[in-house]
Parts: sequence; C-alpha cells; structure tokens
Amino acid sequence: MNTSTIQASSAQQAARSTDAQQIAAAAGRVLLAALFLLAGFSKLTQAEGTIGYIASVGLPFPELAYAGALFVEIGLAAALVVGYRTRWVAAAIAAFSLVTAFGFHFNLADQNQFIHFFKNVAIAGGLLQIVAFGGGALSLDARRNA
Repeated sequence: MNTSTIQASSAQQAARSTDAQQIAAAAGRVLLAALFLLAGFSKLTQAEGTIGYIASVGLPFPELAYAGALFVEIGLAAALVVGYRTRWVAAAIAAFSLVTAFGFHFNLADQNQFIHFFKNVAIAGGLLQIVAFGGGALSLDARRNA
C-alpha cells in the first residue's frame, strides 16, 4: 500500500466519521425534543388539569406558567428539532428542565420523584452538550452560517 492510498483511506474514514457525528447530533436533538413535544401536546389536551397541578405546588400565576411550559415544550422543542438558534434554545430548555426538577420533583424521599428529578438533571446535561457543541451540520444554524 502506498502513501497516497493510505491518505485517501484516512480521508474517507474521516468523512464517514464526520457524517456519523452529524447524524448523531441531529438524532440527539430530535430525541431530546421528542420528550418535550409529547409533554407539551399532552398539556394542550389537559389544560385545566395541568394548571391545577401547577397551582398545587404553590407556583404563582399558574396560567402564565402553563403558557410558558407550552412555549418551551412545543415552541422551543420544535426549534431544537430543526436546529434553529440551537445553542440558545438548548440553554433555555436546560434551564426549564432544572426549574421543573426543583419545582416539581424535589421530594427525593419519594422514589418516583427521585427518578424524575434526576431524569430532568440528566436531560439538562444532554442539552448543555448541545450548548457546548452546537446543532451540527444538519441544522438551520449551519445553513444560515454557510
């Protein structure tokens, strides 16, 4: 095998690796957003129950909190799927995840709430990876910057 064959093989391998990374970045955005989209559409169909639940934990202005949750879970999650202003969107959803962890799931003595609390913390961690590395080449951000 000569040097040019090795270099070509390395270049092809690097291109495949880059393609796999970009697909993984897009898939990661979609998978994270799916959780929020499902929750948001569920809230749309159960507005009164959701507002009541928000009020039951003592948050002020439960109707406003409900509207904010819909904005994050549907609007920002949709932006995350397509990779629009990805870093900002991921940071906002990460903050929302932490707020909901502490506001709704902080009863760590209850095993179910313990799991939900740390699920939200882990989701925030995944979103912070997007904040750090961006949406990838398969995003609207990449198209805007090209």
